[in-house]
Amino acid sequence: MNRISCTFLAFTASWCLVTANAVAVPYLPQSDAQVLERLPFAATDPTARELRALREELARQPHRLDLAVEIARRYTELGRVKGDPRFAGYAQAALANWWEQPEPPSEVLLLRATLRQRNHDFDAALLDLATLIQRNPRDGQARLTRATILQVQGNYTAAAAECTALRRLAPELVWAACGYGLASVNGRLRESYDALHALLARQPEARPEVRAWVLSMLAEMAAHAGLDDAAEAHFREALAIDGSDHYLLNAYADWLLDHGRPAQVVKLLAAQQGTDALLLRYTLALKALNSPELAAHLEQLRARFAASQLRGDRVHQREQARFTLELLGDPQAALTLARENWTVQKELPDLRLLLETSLASRDLATLASARQWLAQARSEDVVINRLLPRD
Repeated sequence: MNRISCTFLAFTASWCLVTANAVAVPYLPQSDAQVLERLPFAATDPTARELRALREELARQPHRLDLAVEIARRYTELGRVKGDPRFAGYAQAALANWWEQPEPPSEVLLLRATLRQRNHDFDAALLDLATLIQRNPRDGQARLTRATILQVQGNYTAAAAECTALRRLAPELVWAACGYGLASVNGRLRESYDALHALLARQPEARPEVRAWVLSMLAEMAAHAGLDDAAEAHFREALAIDGSDHYLLNAYADWLLDHGRPAQVVKLLAAQQGTDALLLRYTLALKALNSPELAAHLEQLRARFAASQLRGDRVHQREQARFTLELLGDPQAALTLARENWTVQKELPDLRLLLETSLASRDLATLASARQWLAQARSEDVVINRLLPRD
């Protein structure tokens, strides 16, 4: 999972290692009562019924762009909150009549870019966004999405230009969060945290989803700076707004694991293991607790990652590398995955993983490369600082 899959763009109404030739061994549950997978929602769920009715209407009128866009937006938002990749597939299916067009309508282009970024097809997403901005330079959503992708890729200069452009196009809290979020990983961590924290305090009328987004950013900034009490307070306040948000659950679980609190991770994620990322953190907590449930969850993760690799899915490469290092104990294979992940996304968790795997496998060349990147980016993180060997 990366910040893009998770930097939710909420201010608009309107993210067992097997070889390529291996065949995954089917996973056999230990009992009939064991839950293997939870469907996105039950057929009787009101949201499910509403979406089913919309899909049926679209089947009767397949060229109704407004209806297709409404369905795709609903599924895209569900995918953001729940972290379930199936919703992205449902959204793309709704847009099938326009998806392959080189110049689709702008509403489709924005959704296609968003779904492509969720699948880590960043270059294709950037092309779609460039087309949108060429059509309408004042498209704030396109610029915010573009800024987020560029930041994930480590292109801070280009990302800063998009954040600057947002000043004329978006509410203050949105454009400020874009700029401060970027500055916080580019040499101005504490300054950015203090400024964004003060700004949020001055805007109690901010919409709940925007407030939760900013609180998640503040939580991560505080965590990077070692401000533990503040980080936990921000995480808890954000989760009080939306306790099912996939990104927040993962980020808070990671923070709890870093602070030696696995029992709280188990409690937090007891009913939240539908995605690979959440299941990974739950399993890591079980390992820390020496739980007898560990083996079953370990095998379930092994099967999921094997299936993802056979599909050619790169979205959860960070999680697979972490699984391979921390649960399978194979640092060399984990390093290979961490390197591949690093070619796609360059956020602090990706750098931390690259450092951890290079240290575990004693790969001095990769370690030196990671340290050089960190120095150039001027990023700060207390955990990474502890990992780095002293000269």
